[in-house]
Amino acid sequence: MIDSTAQIHPTAVVEEGAVIGPGVKIGAFSFIGADVEIGADTEIMTHVVVKGPTTIGKENRIYQFASIGEACQDLKYADEPTKLVIGDRNTIRESVTMHRGTIQDEGITIVGNDNLFMVNTHVAHDCVIGNRCIFANNATLAGHVKVADQAIVGGMSAIHQFCQIGEHVMLGGGSIVVQDVPPYVMAQGNHCAPFGINVEGLKRRGFEKPAIMAIRKAYKALYRSGKTLAEAKPDIAELAAEFPEVKTFLDFLEASKRGIIR
Repeated sequence: MIDSTAQIHPTAVVEEGAVIGPGVKIGAFSFIGADVEIGADTEIMTHVVVKGPTTIGKENRIYQFASIGEACQDLKYADEPTKLVIGDRNTIRESVTMHRGTIQDEGITIVGNDNLFMVNTHVAHDCVIGNRCIFANNATLAGHVKVADQAIVGGMSAIHQFCQIGEHVMLGGGSIVVQDVPPYVMAQGNHCAPFGINVEGLKRRGFEKPAIMAIRKAYKALYRSGKTLAEAKPDIAELAAEFPEVKTFLDFLEASKRGIIR
């Protein structure tokens, strides 16, 4: 079903069964598969491929040569009908690739709202990405990676499968991430190591000074005190009892399965 207000270039291919919402624009030589749904006012530039099952929300902008909703590269994948779901107002730049999920996980790759994916970013199968994240050029996410809200992943960085990136994390360019990165942390390197908290980012996002100081104390308890993770947790829990921002930090530590960067 194609809404009458959609603008589709004559050279674009839209397979029967695709759902194209009001105000959608599809550029020259783009391909939209039958199991694709595109929300209102989304713009698909030239030479974009969107396969499905894929659902794309409203007001997204997808630039040329992006490949969205393709079958994943996991060798166990056997053409099961898995999904990709993309939220609203994302900017997906040139040559970005986003793959559908696998039945070995939840069968779905999820992208939230208001994210920026710069040139050549790769989002592999079963990734879950929050809102207002930035992925710089050539950032690569392996399968099953989770990235929480307002994280920034620097250019040429690679994140190992099953790793988790916490809220407000800032990863420097060229980082190789093989373990979880707790919320608020700045980190960089191969292998990625912490070097402080994302103070400027927290200030820009409205964190109050007492909360930032509490986060800094939690960071120091974990990374600067010489204590093990188990030894540092009671100190962090004490701060978390007063500051919900630190509770987010503590909850992440408790839930980590791969271990955290040290």
